[in-house]
Amino acid sequence: MSDPELAPILERNIAALIERRLWQEQRRPWQDRLADRITQFSGSVRFVFLHLALFGSWILWNQPWSPLPKFDPTYVVLAMFASVEAIILSTFVLITQQRMSAMAEERADLDLQISLVAEHEVTRLVQMVSLIAGRLGIAEEEGLEELKKDIAPEAALDSIERSKGAIDSPDSLD
Repeated sequence: MSDPELAPILERNIAALIERRLWQEQRRPWQDRLADRITQFSGSVRFVFLHLALFGSWILWNQPWSPLPKFDPTYVVLAMFASVEAIILSTFVLITQQRMSAMAEERADLDLQISLVAEHEVTRLVQMVSLIAGRLGIAEEEGLEELKKDIAPEAALDSIERSKGAIDSPDSLD
């Protein structure tokens, strides 16, 4: 279905991203898909209500005034069950977060690559426009020379690291 308000290239890019995500989803091992499903369920209201019902029933069943036979009067088994469940669920959450973090890192790398290509293309356009302006006898505006230079990503990253180091160093607190 085509949206008349979207440019064809944008529609193509959206379709390519969806296709890529489906392809990545199909390639994921069953363990990752299971971890995601468990994490998704454990983060739902249904999960909370299920636990309220289960733990509430367990507690009510084992109350001293309850006529039912007690199977955990000190709630030690309930505490152990809840602790083991918390350990297992937190592991599934960490697995899911680790996978999501890796996906975010891939997207950030792609964004960086696209930004570097776009910056390079814009620099070339500025250089070409400057040449055309020179041939037409149009004076360059101030600061254009800086825009004609390619940015070295490694130099930018080094500068960012130095800035972070200056901010994080204990001497900067004085």
